[in-house]
Amino acid sequence: MTSNLTLKDVALLAGVSEMTASRALRDANDVSINTRKKVMDAAASIGYVPNRIAGSLASKKVNLVGVVIPSVKSYVFSEVLDGISASLKPSKLRPVFGLTDYDLDTEADVIREMLEWRPSGLIVAGLEHSEIAKKILKNTTTPLIEIMDTDGDPIDSCVGVSHYSAGYNMALAIMEKGHRRIGFLGTKMSSDFRASKRFNGFVDGLQSNGIKLIDQENYSSGSSVEKGKNFTAEMLKRNQDLDCIYCSTDVIAMGAVMHCLEAGISIPNELAIAGFNKLSMASGLPIKLATTDSLRFEIGKLAANMILERNEQNITNPAKTIELETSVDMGTSI
Repeated sequence: MTSNLTLKDVALLAGVSEMTASRALRDANDVSINTRKKVMDAAASIGYVPNRIAGSLASKKVNLVGVVIPSVKSYVFSEVLDGISASLKPSKLRPVFGLTDYDLDTEADVIREMLEWRPSGLIVAGLEHSEIAKKILKNTTTPLIEIMDTDGDPIDSCVGVSHYSAGYNMALAIMEKGHRRIGFLGTKMSSDFRASKRFNGFVDGLQSNGIKLIDQENYSSGSSVEKGKNFTAEMLKRNQDLDCIYCSTDVIAMGAVMHCLEAGISIPNELAIAGFNKLSMASGLPIKLATTDSLRFEIGKLAANMILERNEQNITNPAKTIELETSVDMGTSI
């Protein structure tokens, strides 16, 4: 990260005065459409973010930590938020969050809006961002922690798990149990980068022992038990000799289990099932689901602690990466 860009940088690039640039960024009515576009394009090209804090407070930060996540519908990010809140509670800092719905353009907008208020820290889910978001994040002096994932190159600091390794290790665990005809149920990979990395790790793990996926099904939007039930039924119609299904989340795996219970399919004797995340809600199943703990609460706590450390010690760029080690919980379903 570099020092904060200024309005002067934008004005020089756009070829206008600082006052005109300021008015254009505030959507003043007396600025022409062409001038506004030049200023907005200049700001976007260098990752400039206006400061919304007025007057004598403009050089200060507010006691807020921005948290940018895809959704609060899933149990995954609610536990991350719990961890962040737990760490920040004894301090003066408080979390505020914005949602991206797994859309990179929306993420860039949310990040920009968060940084306009000069928070004391910014926590962003994932390592993959749009080019606009990357420019903004690289040019802010706000402490930045990217979370959930360590398979990539963080802009500043990050804390998470290797999703590739999680998928790879689950493949090894499934094969150790003797399963060879394996299917996969998961989200469409174009919008969920972490799920894509788990899938790639899983496929590579299978191929390390000469095994290929028999079938796979990819669904759009969020995970649900109903989707797990329906897609499991469809996959088993196509491949009656499948002996295992790996699901990209525990929620989908729960649906797979429910289908097997309703259809009289013995788990794991006739069909093994595994998931990811180790959600507490899965403990209500009559079998113990094989899964991998994604350490969500711990990730949230560590990210918030890193923000606190940066603010208390006035550290500008430690570029610290913390990778938490995952392990397979074999359960009784494989």
